[in-house]
Amino acid sequence: MKLAMAVLMCGSFLSAALLGAALRAEDDAGELEVGSKAPAFTCTDDKGGTFKSTDVVGKKVLVVYFYPAALTGGCTKQACGFRDDMKTLKEKGVEVVGVSGDNPEGLQLFKKVHNLNFTLLADSDGAVGKKFGVPVGNGGKFTFTDADGNEHVLVRGVTENRWTFVIDKEGNIALKNTKVNAAEDSKAILALVEELKGEN
Repeated sequence: MKLAMAVLMCGSFLSAALLGAALRAEDDAGELEVGSKAPAFTCTDDKGGTFKSTDVVGKKVLVVYFYPAALTGGCTKQACGFRDDMKTLKEKGVEVVGVSGDNPEGLQLFKKVHNLNFTLLADSDGAVGKKFGVPVGNGGKFTFTDADGNEHVLVRGVTENRWTFVIDKEGNIALKNTKVNAAEDSKAILALVEELKGEN
């Protein structure tokens, strides 16, 4: 609160608007940015097991991408892009996890329908998203009809914005993308990994 106190001490010389700006700047000081240490997290995976980021960070480059809802249009394009590039990503020492507010059952269906070959995480209370500063909204339901005409209702506890992060082997944020092109996300990651490789 030192900055805020300094502003208050200036009394009538500063407007209320300037005080508000100073407070906002102070609040933003701890925001996760490129170069920041990535937060460690634990989450339920699509099989109902436990995923720990500490089991990966330091051994591989970890891609953590947040998406709004399983089996919806943009989220499907994004997931299928990672699926199609997964062989190359693994060869480059990259592990990918997709994170959403969907429950594990919905994630299992998502993986089955689109043959996804990487881990999906159920962040049903938004705790992981909040650690990364991802905007988290209310949950919801999505009705999906499979190829046999069967309807499935997917339930998510929260809805998270589409943001992608890359954590390098040192455990630092190498990429923070808050304006993700869903269909091109995996290609952007591949390009970044090549850059990281060149720096080593």
